[in-house]
Amino acid sequence: MSGIEISHVTKAYGATPVLDGVTLSIADNEFVAFLGPSGCGKTTLLRLIAGLEEVDAGEIHINGRRVDQLAPGARGVAMVFQNYALYPHMTVADNLAFGLKNVGVGKAEIETRIAEAARILEIGDYLHRKPGELSGGQKQRVAIGRAIVKKPDLFLFDEPLSNLDAALRMRTRLELAQLRRRLKATMILVTHDQVEAMTLADRIVVMKDRKIQQVGTPMEIYTRPANVFVAGFVGSPPMNILKVELDTAGPVAMAKLAGGVFKTGVVSAGLPASSDWRIGLRPENVHIAGSGDGLAATVEFVERLGERTLVYTKLADGTAVTAEDAGTSKVKMGDPVGLRMDAEAAHLFDGEGVGYHAPEVEG
Repeated sequence: MSGIEISHVTKAYGATPVLDGVTLSIADNEFVAFLGPSGCGKTTLLRLIAGLEEVDAGEIHINGRRVDQLAPGARGVAMVFQNYALYPHMTVADNLAFGLKNVGVGKAEIETRIAEAARILEIGDYLHRKPGELSGGQKQRVAIGRAIVKKPDLFLFDEPLSNLDAALRMRTRLELAQLRRRLKATMILVTHDQVEAMTLADRIVVMKDRKIQQVGTPMEIYTRPANVFVAGFVGSPPMNILKVELDTAGPVAMAKLAGGVFKTGVVSAGLPASSDWRIGLRPENVHIAGSGDGLAATVEFVERLGERTLVYTKLADGTAVTAEDAGTSKVKMGDPVGLRMDAEAAHLFDGEGVGYHAPEVEG
């Protein structure tokens, strides 16, 4: 068995539960992102894998070996922290070598590993510098280099890009993606930034309230959210969630909103009985039309993004709906507009928040 197996892991701090029976499998050489809001348990789960916290119950296996009872240094993992954690009085080379010296790696081997890490990360020109002489992006590369020289079975990244400005964050995302291809290693990234998760990960683990809400590829998470939380959390701007009355007498569900009845793509058979249905539509599936065409709404705010325009509207009953228009859109605040919905792209959520979707199209 290779990869990582997390089985029924529970953690609490005193009377405060943090993780509640989490079970997860991560394949060898897979890049997985733990995504969720603050307090959901994602960082705690990472620290349990690293050995920086002890599990209260459950087991963690890495490459077939149980590690939850081992010291951090015996687990074969390397962690990259948000705050770099570099020794300010040491040069870059000494920072890279420090952990290896502590475990008795020979001088020649240390020099070989440092040279390889410097080549991969393109930090050879400042091995002689101290952290205070480096930019934020350079410090982050050094922190990653310190992980690389350990040759771990598993790399753990704890929000490594959150201290960087927007432009540098984008460039470092690209560097992380390239690094992953070079190293062919198993990696876990903790982040609250869905762009990082969507662009870097093979699979995303969405967490909330101490539990895993959904595990899937980035597009599975985006196009087939398991529940109303995932639907609203992943996507920017978030999915529109509107209360509807549902008619399931026909082959596909019909959704009734104030101002119209819409044919969804969700098959009626198998839908549970519920009196509290909601329909979910991504903003790209709601389009601005002329007044009198579609649902009547009033423009509250216009966000011009160049290639597209996001239009924030309100229906007559006060329900907020975000729509998308062309980049050259002429709409402005206060305009009456119509909203045309691609209802066949809609998602339905029952009273428990469970998601139902149109059948997947093969090919």
